[in-house]
Amino acid sequence: MIPMSQAFQNHDRPQKTSRQVEQWMPRSIGWMVALNSVIFFACSSVRHVLFQSSALDLGYFDQAIYLISQGLPPIVSFWGYHFMGGHADWILYLVAWLYKLYPSVYWLFAIQAISLSIGALPLWHLARQAGLSPVQAKTIALSYLLYPLLFNLNLFDFHPEVMALPLILTAVLAARADRVAWFTVCVVLILGCRDALSLTVAAMGFWLLVFEKKRRCGAIALTLGAVWFGVVTQVVIPAFRPGGVESVARYSYLGGSLLEVVQNLFLKPWLILGKVFSIATLFYLFLLLIPIAWGLSLGHFAPIVAALPTLVINILSELDLQRDLLHQYSLPALPFLYLSIISALSAGAGWLKKSRIIVLWSLIAFLSLAKYGFFAEKYLDRLDTWQATQEAIAQIQTQGAVLTTSYIATHLTHRPVLEYTKLSAPPTQVDSFQYVLLNLRHPGWASSPELAHQVFQMTQANSQFRVVFQRDDVYLFVNKRKDLRVFP
Repeated sequence: MIPMSQAFQNHDRPQKTSRQVEQWMPRSIGWMVALNSVIFFACSSVRHVLFQSSALDLGYFDQAIYLISQGLPPIVSFWGYHFMGGHADWILYLVAWLYKLYPSVYWLFAIQAISLSIGALPLWHLARQAGLSPVQAKTIALSYLLYPLLFNLNLFDFHPEVMALPLILTAVLAARADRVAWFTVCVVLILGCRDALSLTVAAMGFWLLVFEKKRRCGAIALTLGAVWFGVVTQVVIPAFRPGGVESVARYSYLGGSLLEVVQNLFLKPWLILGKVFSIATLFYLFLLLIPIAWGLSLGHFAPIVAALPTLVINILSELDLQRDLLHQYSLPALPFLYLSIISALSAGAGWLKKSRIIVLWSLIAFLSLAKYGFFAEKYLDRLDTWQATQEAIAQIQTQGAVLTTSYIATHLTHRPVLEYTKLSAPPTQVDSFQYVLLNLRHPGWASSPELAHQVFQMTQANSQFRVVFQRDDVYLFVNKRKDLRVFP
């Protein structure tokens, strides 16, 4: 089999033979990617059906993409701003074309499942490109699919940066094959997945330039990443959200603005020492590295240079969620961790070399750190009101404004106005809503039983509303006014 880099060189041929197709995507890798995609899609879909997905982040992206597809301003109503004021993830405009065909949140589950899984393909080619045997390359691809973060992240709603994962690996593959145009396309798309990925792209450019000696690709990535970081943080995001980059609040001990944070990183290094040298950081790195410890070698850590922005951002954050294997924050580091492993194995280094032992190690890590147990415990805690909630949702037949809980919100996002009950901003009136749907037994994330009952009593006392559904503590109120506008 030949690596994709050689397959790129055959681009002048009018069509691929079956042998060439097998060289581009080995049958075993194709089956692995397909099966993993189906499993991931099924898991995220079941979670959603069980009312376990949340307004943040699935409802956020689903509503934004739906509004784009309908030609409406993509202002996430329960956030209050245009989605570009969040993380400038303009790639949602491309995703919206799927919603034009048929608007469904299941597109997002499919995109996420495929994106996380298909990274195994360029990774296989990178391993073969580095001189590893087909068996070694297949082992690395399988280890990647068993990395716990992929399974866990697939269950955490939806995040556009998952699309960057295969793009990063493909970009490195293209750079090593000196395919500058392909590399540039990948980099541009990566930058559209999240603002913080501009730092990853810039760091990747530095690594390619200094360590890989790929001057053109390295210069392109370094330049585009640095320029986009400045443009997106100083121009794009403030234009849509006057408060600027929202995540700066996670580094309040370093300053009140992005500029202050960056300055203090260099001018007051003592502020970060407590974060860097801490048990929390040590445990975070342990979680990140233990699934792939079998292939690490100190002499082959150069690719991790490109992962440093991600690691630094996560380590210095005051948000503990950025230092686990449940959320999306560590994902940009994963490609470079595996590139480090490939480098080590190609040089005959690495702790373990036998494929069976490596697969066994990866399987044990998956069984220890993946949250598949949620389907037998956590994800079943709302079954007692599942049927009632489904019936109540079925009675919402217009695109009128809805006030509901965070877990039900993801099933009602295809409308311009949607709010969910939250303690940080409890509703003071309900007159502007056409529907109020509450689950008093399960008030939802960011809410409480007390707040749910408060909204219930407020709506019940409002003469404009009448109850049209009531069962198992699930209540649907409809506004009797006929002059409420569907669109703002």
